[in-house]
Amino acid sequence: MALSFNALMAAVPVVLQAGNVPNIVGEAGIGKSALVAQVAQQIHAQLFTTVVSLSEKGDLAIPIPPLTADSFIQTAHYGRIADVQYGYAHTLVTIIQFAEQHPQQQIIWFLDEFNRGTQAVQSELMNLVLQRRINDLMLPKQVSLILAENPDAQMQGFTDTFYGVTAGDDAIKDRTTRLVMTEDIHDWLTWARRLDANGQPNIMQSISDYLTQQPEDLRPVHHDQDVYPTPRAWQRVSANLRQLHQLPDAMQRKLQFDLIVGDLGTTVGAKFNQFLGAPLTVPALFDNATAVGAPSESLMQTFKTLSVAEQQSLLIAAGQWSAAPLTTDAYATRWQALLQQLPTDGQFAVVSALGQQPNWLSSLQSASSPAVRRLATVVLKIMNGQAFDA
Repeated sequence: MALSFNALMAAVPVVLQAGNVPNIVGEAGIGKSALVAQVAQQIHAQLFTTVVSLSEKGDLAIPIPPLTADSFIQTAHYGRIADVQYGYAHTLVTIIQFAEQHPQQQIIWFLDEFNRGTQAVQSELMNLVLQRRINDLMLPKQVSLILAENPDAQMQGFTDTFYGVTAGDDAIKDRTTRLVMTEDIHDWLTWARRLDANGQPNIMQSISDYLTQQPEDLRPVHHDQDVYPTPRAWQRVSANLRQLHQLPDAMQRKLQFDLIVGDLGTTVGAKFNQFLGAPLTVPALFDNATAVGAPSESLMQTFKTLSVAEQQSLLIAAGQWSAAPLTTDAYATRWQALLQQLPTDGQFAVVSALGQQPNWLSSLQSASSPAVRRLATVVLKIMNGQAFDA
């Protein structure tokens, strides 16, 4: 089972009030950090954050040599020994100081990316979870701990994930309450449309409109291998586009596509760019396609005005468009004619991206149509490093 953002907003305080440690598990970019920040605000707690993946062993408590003569102890029979002291990380010092100054204020110490820290770092932090102490220093009672982790392949329901994590041991699992987080388009859109302190929606309206029509693109199950959409990525797109709109129109046109694709990847990025009013859309590519397949002169001229990156993304999106499957003669012929306009590396980028989609190439190869089989042959040649010139 997994919980949405709104459900976790209720569940996490329940676990904290019971005196236990929530461990929020979710994919990267799903909103775990934002959730903890909102929980802290909701329960009026002061929030401190440590990113465990950036920590090294000894960062929390570092042994330091004796600082005064009183730190040396002379024994009767065993010689002189030093009572080693510890220097504590600034975050921990700040937490202790805040607790002393505000004894009634609840504090949340958020250990983010817990299982992306090394085993040594996780072991050092275990005393916080298991015993609420580091060496001789006890955590104040008003300090609550929250962990966040990316899933690893050993977790139920995440056998296909490939995060670079260090699996925690059974002691951590037994002392924390695992809460699996999932994206929920309705929760996210409700938050996206909520007004911020400046009276603007949290996410620009065009993104909310697009995801209302294409809810699966909030975080696609099948996506590009490199860059792909997440709730956090859509938030960056919104912020970038708001800043982009401050520039002259010509500069906006020049930068918009690359800014969008830089956060969403080519597949969804091209679709969203078209939604915003790109000069050429996927439906227009296949408009009036016939078995002859030759694009009209006007279509070809418009296609040539696009950057190579825009052409690639448009053909990738077109290659997956269910309304015009490439297993149909007319669409396969038209798509092949447009593919020919790309340079060799652009052709390779397009067919490589589409080749990652389940059954894409095999569906072309198994088609009965000669035109579709010709396209399959062309695709294989390109994948093998041969340019398609005719």
